Amino acid sequence: MFLLSTLPVYAGAPLDAVQTNVDKVLEVLRDPKLKGESAKGIKKEKLEAIYEQMFDEVELSRRTLGQNWAKLDPAQQKEFIQLYRQILEKAYIEKILSYTDEKIIFSKESMLSNNQAEVQTKIITSSKEIPIFYKVILKGGTWKVYDVVIENVSLVQNYRSQFNSILVKNTPDQLLEILRKKVKGQ
Repeated sequence: MFLLSTLPVYAGAPLDAVQTNVDKVLEVLRDPKLKGESAKGIKKEKLEAIYEQMFDEVELSRRTLGQNWAKLDPAQQKEFIQLYRQILEKAYIEKILSYTDEKIIFSKESMLSNNQAEVQTKIITSSKEIPIFYKVILKGGTWKVYDVVIENVSLVQNYRSQFNSILVKNTPDQLLEILRKKVKGQ
């Protein structure tokens, strides 16, 4: 009995957690009541709620800034998390909303450690297959995404290089100001 209590407890397999959330996204995108421009706002709200369930925003932000995370005080970290989310939404929401019923295949999961895994999927379009790997972490009994690798390009690595180059020449406050302007579309 004692040995059983020392084994890691998984809140469902990582692949199941990712698939459940991706299925929820697809449900929203395929909903016939949410077709057309007038339903775009409702669709975005529903997708934002799924994003909150699916992603670990703190882990995503911390990994994106890497060593620079420690240069931000807690208030700056909180603001960075919010701004980064808005930047990601701006960058990816139109791509997600343009989904046209491509097929998604969940191929396998690989445990990276007791609390981290990678879930491999691919989107099948009429012309090609797009590999997408979700890196997930177990926190609070739930598997949450902290990185997405699309066609071998990591979301975390891509943005880390951009933010690191800004922080080489600027303070954390200046980085936040740059991000505020980007969010406002300036």
